[in-house]
Amino acid sequence: MEKGLVLKAQKREQTGSKSAAKVRKEGRIPAIVYGHKKEPVAISLDAHNLVEGLHHGGRLVDVQLGRKREKLLIKDLQYDYLGKDIIHVDLMRVDVSETVKVTVPIELKGTARGTHEGGIVEAHTDGLEVECRVTDIPETIVVSVKEIGVGDTIHAGDIELPEGMQLVSDPSTLLITCGLVAAAKSTEELEEEVPAAPEVIGEAKEGEEEQEKKSPEETK
Repeated sequence: MEKGLVLKAQKREQTGSKSAAKVRKEGRIPAIVYGHKKEPVAISLDAHNLVEGLHHGGRLVDVQLGRKREKLLIKDLQYDYLGKDIIHVDLMRVDVSETVKVTVPIELKGTARGTHEGGIVEAHTDGLEVECRVTDIPETIVVSVKEIGVGDTIHAGDIELPEGMQLVSDPSTLLITCGLVAAAKSTEELEEEVPAAPEVIGEAKEGEEEQEKKSPEETK
């Protein structure tokens, strides 16, 4: 978030799906504030201001509720079924001196060497879980893919994190792969893969058929 940006909140007296839907119709987003062994508080935030603030990056926000201002961490954002609009926000109370565990999105940088060899880069996860001070939470974790070739992989443990940040995700978690693109098969190749039709047994010779039809007495 931008330095000095404050989100003004309103306390919600009622909770539940019907109440939340009413709040959203008023152009606000329902949220819950929790943490530091204090009672959770249901609030709402102006949807436009929240979205604009999120566009500036960062996870730490100042929320003004009446005369009280708190520094809160955006712990979770819930979206509608289309994945477009925010419908709920979880905010956690924090102290600027404490460390927290958060999942930070991964941002791929560079053009992989393997793409010049007919390969394609594929990301297998959206983010990494790390632990750091609340004031040091980055907007993204940049992962360079310039040096990976076809057949190469990048795991969580391969990422060089900023100083003061520790990896929480399993170091063996697969993040990035570079593999060959499967080439489309030609019509001739497809035809070659079709199993050959079973050999058709020709009709028995007419004489042999007649012989089979005759009784043992007739063949004597």
